[in-house]
Amino acid sequence: MAAPRLGRRALIVAAQALVTIALLALLWRVADGADAVRVLLDAKAWFIVAALAALTLHTLFAAERWRLTAAALGLTLGRGRALREYYLAQMVNQTVPGGVVGDAGRAVRSREQAGLTVAAQAVIVERFAGQAAMIATMVIAVTITTLLPGGLEWPGWMLGLAATITLVSLAGLALLLAAGRVPGRFGARVGELARTATVALVGPRVVLHQLVLSAATTACILAAFAFSALAVGLSLPFGAIVSLVPLMLLTMLIPVTISGWGLREGAAAALLPLAGAAVSESLAASVLFGLLGLGAVLPGAVVVWMSSRERVHN
Repeated sequence: MAAPRLGRRALIVAAQALVTIALLALLWRVADGADAVRVLLDAKAWFIVAALAALTLHTLFAAERWRLTAAALGLTLGRGRALREYYLAQMVNQTVPGGVVGDAGRAVRSREQAGLTVAAQAVIVERFAGQAAMIATMVIAVTITTLLPGGLEWPGWMLGLAATITLVSLAGLALLLAAGRVPGRFGARVGELARTATVALVGPRVVLHQLVLSAATTACILAAFAFSALAVGLSLPFGAIVSLVPLMLLTMLIPVTISGWGLREGAAAALLPLAGAAVSESLAASVLFGLLGLGAVLPGAVVVWMSSRERVHN
C-alpha cells in the first residue's frame, strides 16, 4: 500500500511543478519578464529590510496566536518552543509541495501533553484564524473602497471575484457546521472540531486576544508586500493594499502549484494594474515578496541544525 501511495504523491508533486513552471513561463512572456528582472536587480535595500522585519513580526504574532489557541484547548507551549516550531513549520511549508506538511509536523511534535487530536485541532484552528482574518480584511476593504465617496472604482469582475470568495467561504463554514450533525464517526469529529474552534477563537477569555493577534498577523503580511512593492519602485495606495493584496495572497491556497508560486504572480499581474501599477512591476513585487518569504523562514533551518546536533550528542 505504501508504494502506490508514494507513487500517487510523486505524480501530484510533478504535476504541481509543471503547473508552476508553465505559469511562470507564461507570465514571463505576457508580463515582460526581462523588465521585471531589471526592476528586481534595482530593488532598494532598505525596503527589503523593512519587508523582512514585517515577515519576522508576522511569525512572532502567529506563534503567539498558536500558543493562545493551544492553551485554550489545554495544551501548554512555551514562547520559545512555539516560535521555534512555527519557524520550522514555515520553512517546510515553503520548500515542500503541499503547504501543510510543516503544520502537520508541529502538530505531531506538540502532541505529548494532550494527544495528537488536540494538538492537530490547535494547529487547524490557528491556521483557520489567519485565513479568516485575511478574508475579512479583503471583504471589509473592498466594501468600504467601493461605497466610500471618492473611493476606488473596481471593475465588475473584481467585485464578482471578491463576492465569490466571500460566498464560498461562508458556504464552507455552513457546510462544516452542518457536517457536525451528520450521524456517525465523521460527524462526531467535525462537530468536535467546530466546538473546539468556538472555545479557542471566541471564548470570553480569548476572543479579544485572538482578534488583536489575527489583525497583527494580517497587518504584517500586508505591510511586507507593500514594502516589497516599494523596493521595486511600486507605491500602492492603502486601499489597494488592503483590497487587492489579500485577494492576491488567497490564490496561494489553491493547491495546484508549489507553495503558490505562479498563482500569486499571476494574480499580482492581473490585480495590481487596477491600482495603476505596471504589469512588470507587479510581477517583480510578487517575486520579491516570495523570495523574501523564503529568506524570512531561514531560522527554521537553524532549528533543524540544532535538533540534529542534539540527537547526535544524545
